[in-house]
Amino acid sequence: MVYNAINISTLQTLADNKGVTEITPEVLQANGLAKKNALIKVLGKGELKAALKVSAHAFSETAKAAINNAGGQITVIGEKVDAPAAE
Repeated sequence: MVYNAINISTLQTLADNKGVTEITPEVLQANGLAKKNALIKVLGKGELKAALKVSAHAFSETAKAAINNAGGQITVIGEKVDAPAAE
């Protein structure tokens, strides 16, 4: 599987320059940072101060920690959520 890598410093730049508070693959595409249907992996290089909601296909452990420490939220796209068993 080949991912389009995006560093948290890039997310901070989007927050600073574009006022973005939610990062999705569509936002990255609209800003020329990813191709359509690309699989996105967020990496932990750089500094993140903004509390962002970030949706991507994968995250490094460093990126997860940085997003959480900044007060943000992560969503892994395509991750299955276990449904409660029917009684």
